[in-house]
Amino acid sequence: MNTDENITFQFNQSLGQLFYAVASADNTVRDEEVIGTEKLIKNYWPPKESSITNSKNTIVNTFTNLCKDKERSAEDCYNSFIDFKKQNEFIFTDQIRMLILKTAREIAVSFSGINKSELILLGTLNIELKKGSL
Repeated sequence: MNTDENITFQFNQSLGQLFYAVASADNTVRDEEVIGTEKLIKNYWPPKESSITNSKNTIVNTFTNLCKDKERSAEDCYNSFIDFKKQNEFIFTDQIRMLILKTAREIAVSFSGINKSELILLGTLNIELKKGSL
């Protein structure tokens, strides 16, 4: 795996972690949320300019493995995503930032609307994603 492929793989894993953080913000990931999140990932990711065809699988596999294992907290997964973002700002174009927020919002509303924990996480994510876009 060359450096670009490795960074792309890590990016997709970090997206899976972020989407798990959103889905598990209330400490519960329901079957409906898993199914809904998998559909969102398959519909939105990767963006059209991506040349890696297994990106969707990496995101989905990371997300579903985290759901099955239940060993990592939403906060830990969110922080892992933010750490990756800070080390790889060049990946986070305006299009990618908007797509991340859109996907995260839709995950949050996929099961009976946004709750307080999800709302806080989405607000924090929005602020964090704006930091590198100036």
